[in-house]
Amino acid sequence: MGEASDAALLLVRVVLGAVMAAHGWNHWRGGGGITGTAGWFAGLGLTRPRLQARLSVLTELGAGALLSAGLFTPLACAAVLSVMLVAGLLAHRRNGFFVFKEGYEYVLVLGVLALALGAWGPGRYAADRALDITLTGWAGAGTVLGVGTAATAGLLAVFWRPTRED
Repeated sequence: MGEASDAALLLVRVVLGAVMAAHGWNHWRGGGGITGTAGWFAGLGLTRPRLQARLSVLTELGAGALLSAGLFTPLACAAVLSVMLVAGLLAHRRNGFFVFKEGYEYVLVLGVLALALGAWGPGRYAADRALDITLTGWAGAGTVLGVGTAATAGLLAVFWRPTRED
């Protein structure tokens, strides 16, 4: 990869990391804070919604920081993918594709970007590179996909109890 590609990966990582951190901050300190986020999660059918709100904040802030630094990039991308899968499945899927109708368009783009970043790797300007942590290509994408979907499946199996519509 050339210098322009490494700079592009830095830009993608930092922007995706900032977006995730902003989501985490908003769930923690914005609007209704943890209480409001927990209420929203309860409405999506998640049990232990206050715990889920806190875990969401931790995951989004943590993934955002790790991505921005380029540290443990595949695991940070897996966290992003998992958050986007949960959001897409529980909050956006039933609304169709377009984000302006509360659809899954936005979470799809962020999730696919996280998966692609797992394949591309963090680039030269990353803590992973300085620490000689190399997991890219199919192995990186597979790690993101495997860990991200396993985390999503685990969360849904343990904490999701959808309400039945009559």
